[in-house]
Amino acid sequence: MKQLHPGLAAHIASGATMLCWCWRLTRRDGVRQGFTDHDRDIVFGDTVFEAAAGMTASEIRDSAGLSVDNLEVTSAVTSERLAEADLAAGLYDNAAIEIFRVNWSAPEQRVLMRRGNLGEVRRAGQAFTAEVRGLAHTLQETRGRLFQYACDADLGDRRCGVDLTSAKFFGLGALVSVASPRRLTVSGLGNFASGWFTHGLLTFTSGAAEGQSVEVKQHAVAGNTVSIELWSAARLPLMSGQTFAVTAGCDKAVGTCAAKFSNVANFRGFPHMPGNDFLTVVSRPGSGKR
Repeated sequence: MKQLHPGLAAHIASGATMLCWCWRLTRRDGVRQGFTDHDRDIVFGDTVFEAAAGMTASEIRDSAGLSVDNLEVTSAVTSERLAEADLAAGLYDNAAIEIFRVNWSAPEQRVLMRRGNLGEVRRAGQAFTAEVRGLAHTLQETRGRLFQYACDADLGDRRCGVDLTSAKFFGLGALVSVASPRRLTVSGLGNFASGWFTHGLLTFTSGAAEGQSVEVKQHAVAGNTVSIELWSAARLPLMSGQTFAVTAGCDKAVGTCAAKFSNVANFRGFPHMPGNDFLTVVSRPGSGKR
């Protein structure tokens, strides 16, 4: 049961209310933003809730048990702080969100109605619809280790142990040309073999995309030309001269762990577990197999 601010309770009981919705987003990079459906900005909790965003929300659906509560927030990308490029770049994926019911004439009179994370974001032109998932959605995530052929560690983490700051596994480069927000021609990586950074992580160190990290889909070397294709789009604008750092990639296979990283002792998969073919083997008399 929610505890209302005494002033808010009295305001609601009066029968003539001045209520609005306020949403506070906290992105994975720590940036905090506030939006409201009121026609003026509202300030509380060290956050400015911007009125220009034009956000509207569906009804909040509550359910018994551990099923996920959700609602949808719809808006046009009109706020200077709510950029289409940031949405496309995935900066709002799984962002933490808090939804408040606020007396706009006295913002200290408010109640936190829902806390959760952004789920699916659908865009159409300058409009977007974002799913807000309740905290129960974390109970549906897979926890613990999986019994599988591939390694389940992240390259360079504590369980893996590979030193990604080593010159062998780390490169610095700059953009030469930009075919699209995902396809780049780069310099500075001429000493690395083709495919060395495939499945690696590229982090921009200058320009509009500074601080953004994107997984590498393909690293290719053709003559003197080095190209990189990213799995998702980088923030625009991208231009020649922008710098980046990139780490070597791993496909999670035991052969790669041995040949590329000499790290089989820390391999976190089960490469010798029997597969379906083992279950279908037919024994033959005198063969010693069964």
